[in-house]
Amino acid sequence: MKARVHVMLKNGVLDPQGAAVRHALGAMGFDGVNGVRQGKVIELDLADGASEADVTAMCEKLLANTVIESYTIEMS
Repeated sequence: MKARVHVMLKNGVLDPQGAAVRHALGAMGFDGVNGVRQGKVIELDLADGASEADVTAMCEKLLANTVIESYTIEMS
């Protein structure tokens, strides 16, 4: 089983990497970009029997800083 975890900064938290990407895109002539939020994707190859609850526990304990980040989980 596989899980994909998308981790993003919460709304209202400054995203300096996103701002740098937006600025760089503008400097390259891509003027239509008004904002960029940068995050991360973590792919997990899970043993049989692992559940979404297990992945949620992983996110809460290690994969996401839940004070400033939110996450979503996709199981397949």
